[in-house]
Amino acid sequence: MGLEVIILAAGAGIRMHSDLPKVLHKVSGKPMLEYVINAAKQLSPNNIHVVVGHGADLVQATFADEKINWCLQSEQLGTAHAVQQALPSIDDKQNVLILYGDVPLLRAETLQMLIDGLSKHQLSILSAKLSNPTGYGRIVRKDGRPQCIVEQKDADDEILKINEANSGMLASNAAKLKHWLSQIDNQNTQKEFYLTDCVERAVNENASVEAIICNNEEEILGVNNKQHLAYVERVLQSQIANELMLNGVTLIDPTRIDVRGKLSTGKDVEIDVNTVFIGDNDLGDGVYIGANAVIINSKIKAGTKIHANCHIENSIIGERCELGPFARIRPETVLAEQVKVGNFVEMKKSEVQSGSKINHLSYIGDSEIGKGVNIGAGTITCNYDGANKYRTTIGNNVFVGSDTQFVAPVTIGDGATIGAGSTITKDTPKEKLTLSRSKQITIDSWHRPKKNN
Repeated sequence: MGLEVIILAAGAGIRMHSDLPKVLHKVSGKPMLEYVINAAKQLSPNNIHVVVGHGADLVQATFADEKINWCLQSEQLGTAHAVQQALPSIDDKQNVLILYGDVPLLRAETLQMLIDGLSKHQLSILSAKLSNPTGYGRIVRKDGRPQCIVEQKDADDEILKINEANSGMLASNAAKLKHWLSQIDNQNTQKEFYLTDCVERAVNENASVEAIICNNEEEILGVNNKQHLAYVERVLQSQIANELMLNGVTLIDPTRIDVRGKLSTGKDVEIDVNTVFIGDNDLGDGVYIGANAVIINSKIKAGTKIHANCHIENSIIGERCELGPFARIRPETVLAEQVKVGNFVEMKKSEVQSGSKINHLSYIGDSEIGKGVNIGAGTITCNYDGANKYRTTIGNNVFVGSDTQFVAPVTIGDGATIGAGSTITKDTPKEKLTLSRSKQITIDSWHRPKKNN
């Protein structure tokens, strides 16, 4: 018997106070719905059906590359009604697993427990015992067996004392589920068709119902407002930090790191506080990342030190390099081994060969820099003429004096020396000193301006 997964993602998420559909709000850099889809895919279902409503076009566009059967709930009349939008496309013989697009911490292993429960029961629901179950429907048991689920707004004082909460997730045979849902009405305070009412319908027909308790209550956390979103973010970041430390990474403060994507690490990596990793990043053996660094889709090779407040994006940093503090490395920059990039240096779309240094207050863009080059403070590659970009090529063992401007396109020969304060507009020869300065003069008759009274 095969498995069909239905994910409910039609809600407007009014309490998020946002135009963005709730399931597209991000946790660790990814939409919440992506986590649920990924968990479902681990179960190898025949199909994944996602029920959309509010912001349906945007939700579908976000997951255009996924193989999903999209089902539109044009009018939000409750969870049972939402499930009924997907059921017609599911064969009666299949098993059905129902999930929610705003529960990003749920693990595939827990969902497998629900599915396995169908070997003994006709309806399998996921619950958790919460220290504070406020807001959740309560599992009402008799002689240890679930009898019904009562939503918070419909519960009396006695029901509200129950701490076993309904997660909303359940599994059942498709034919049975269609039958039970056909009997549900909306006679409740919300005037909605509750999916949870199928539990009572199943019990009334003497069907076997089991509530499987999830041991980790954080797994079932649903996000209904920005406070919930922030809490779930911290839970996930804590899980990521713990995994990094178990893999040998030294985190100066595990509560002050954010990984919004994938982070691969070698041995003896050390990461200081308030670092942010976005996208797909790779840190080699012995890499040090200083405080307040932001690393985006970059590879940093073994032995490199990234000092505080550096920003690195879509770049490759070679072995035993040293960057910062306050260096900005923009996309398509490639540094070879033992390159030094100092404070307040900005680089973009440039390649730097081994042993070269750009230590202070410089902009290097659209450039190729050879081996053993020293770039003096305040050097600028003038790569843009207002319409087009041009490249600067600097050969091996070049010495560039401070406050130099290279007006691209220009090539500097191997071993050349560029005098400080020069504006270089033409190619320079190898092994020669090149400079461009006006004659220094003093004007005796000049007087400094004074403020008018």
